[in-house]
Amino acid sequence: MKIGDIDIEFLGHSGFLIRNRKRIVIDPYKIKDIGKVDLILITHGHYDHCSIEDIEKLVEPGTVVVCTADVQSKILKIEGIDLQIVEAGYKLDLDEIRIEAVPAYNIRKDYHPKEEGWIGFVIKIGNNVFYHAGDSDFIPEMHKLTGHGKQGNKFVALLPVSGKYVMTAEQAAEAASVLSPDLAIPMHYGAGVAGTLKDAERFIALCKEKNIKAIIMEKLE
Repeated sequence: MKIGDIDIEFLGHSGFLIRNRKRIVIDPYKIKDIGKVDLILITHGHYDHCSIEDIEKLVEPGTVVVCTADVQSKILKIEGIDLQIVEAGYKLDLDEIRIEAVPAYNIRKDYHPKEEGWIGFVIKIGNNVFYHAGDSDFIPEMHKLTGHGKQGNKFVALLPVSGKYVMTAEQAAEAASVLSPDLAIPMHYGAGVAGTLKDAERFIALCKEKNIKAIIMEKLE
């Protein structure tokens, strides 16, 4: 799928491939063989976001892996990678790509405590901005991201919708209403971890009621 001059593909669950001159993968889990990539972004150390088996499919010497500190011990055994440890608020420039780590956490449940320091990512490539919320509830920090859609950028929000561990479809639609993206895409469903296609469909229906453009992406096969 084209967003401006950028290609984005849904890899399943919370995984995405973003391509321009660089190939960027976020949270790969049970992915097909898509070749090697330049940059891998890992939101936190849970097995369905930091899958060593999947990361090993993607890396080659020089691949940059950006992750939180809890991931470090899991991927140190992978040879040749350029490991960048980040926390919320950290910004990283890689050629024409700007990456910002932003908070991701649960508010009234214990799966992703705020004190763990886990993250989502804001990825800016030219005039295209992608926000991957990570495993998060609808949190106050999301209000700070609304400006991305008001600066002449194409703003895309990738939001979890499965409930239990993350936002429900209803909460994700509320988050989308605040973020006001040009496009909202549901994630965190359909991989046998949590959530189903019905959650994604519910999110789409709620976004339509709020006049927010939202689509379900087909998984890259």
